[in-house]
Amino acid sequence: MEKNYKLDTMCVQAGYSPETGEARIPPIAQSTTFVYKKTQDMADLFDLKSDGYFYTRLANPTVAAFESKIAALEGGVCGIGCASGMSATTLAILTVAGVGDNIITSQAVYGGTYNLFSTTLPKLGIECRFFDPDAPAEDIEKLIDGRTKLIFTETIANPAIIVLDFEKIAKIAEKHKILFAVDNTLATPVLCRPAELGANIIIHSSSKYLDGHAAALGGVIIDIGNFDFKDNTRYSSFNEPDESYHGLVYADLPVAFGTKCRAQMMRDFGAIMSPQNAFIAYIGSDTLALRMERHSSNAKKVAKFLSTHPKIEWILHPSLTENKYRKLAEKYLPSGQGGMMSFGIKGDVQKCAKFMEALQLITQETHVADVRSCVLHPASTTHRQLSEEDLVKAGVPHNLIRLSVGIENPDDIIADLEQALEKI
Repeated sequence: MEKNYKLDTMCVQAGYSPETGEARIPPIAQSTTFVYKKTQDMADLFDLKSDGYFYTRLANPTVAAFESKIAALEGGVCGIGCASGMSATTLAILTVAGVGDNIITSQAVYGGTYNLFSTTLPKLGIECRFFDPDAPAEDIEKLIDGRTKLIFTETIANPAIIVLDFEKIAKIAEKHKILFAVDNTLATPVLCRPAELGANIIIHSSSKYLDGHAAALGGVIIDIGNFDFKDNTRYSSFNEPDESYHGLVYADLPVAFGTKCRAQMMRDFGAIMSPQNAFIAYIGSDTLALRMERHSSNAKKVAKFLSTHPKIEWILHPSLTENKYRKLAEKYLPSGQGGMMSFGIKGDVQKCAKFMEALQLITQETHVADVRSCVLHPASTTHRQLSEEDLVKAGVPHNLIRLSVGIENPDDIIADLEQALEKI
């Protein structure tokens, strides 16, 4: 496949090609293990001297097809399919950070990610330092020291709907020679290409827009291959021999991060995507470009409706002219701003509950970013474990409702919202 194809064509064509005599879509290799006739062939696989598969805990042909497809869409050199978006985030961090190290991260990240960073990683000896994504660069830089291994952000924060200032963070990362990781789940490569904006690592919860149908749990890490680990004293584990691979030095490899992540982290934690889920996500992503166009156009209409409704206190969607992040959205998300938005009901938590329970078309569920519209009250669900102070930092007031706009007829979505608002 020519690499100068437009991305909507790549969504359909990336991966298996009939020109090679292979299947149009990957077969499901629903097997834990693989057979080889020659002992040396197996030995070479274990030593990373050749490509292939010996155990699905580490790699699988169906998963590899999905990995290659998303890597192509994001402009990366390597993809690693994971059991979930959370496992993708965890493995990406553990690839570079250990006891005594730290990462710096936006405080306005998804609630599950916030809990991982604030509670679980510190138990493993990894400190997480949070910054306000709107803070000036010099304030963010104050958090960096010699043990800082990663800057973590989201293209569109969930559910605060903050658009990332790529230029600001990329300059900080480049200045200090630190990996810049971006969770691109809510934008997808259709709306934003972080690799072209300075990112080194891209993470997705593939359970969301990539799959698109809430059918298959999964995640993926993309190594863009544009970070130089060689002789970078910040990353000694990449420059010292790995004795578990006979002295292999990852910084000497053309794909350093991706190889270390799979060879060490996936080998030892086994959090790989299942072949069945990889197959579902693979065929789901064929329609990614079409769906993102519809999600974005629907959300724009819904946001406009809600912005003038008397029972709505505030609304956050970058398509709105008055939105704080409108200029950043025009710069980094010119083709659409996705289907995610947040808004505040005038009233308390009980009114939020009454509104959501009155919805008929739109469902109430712990999910976002698929073809069906759904709502959630983050303060009592995904962000329930956060303190009052942390809820404020994360941009999650108690009257916030998160709305994931699907691809239904926009008039039907608006009619459902209108009738539910009438009941409060």
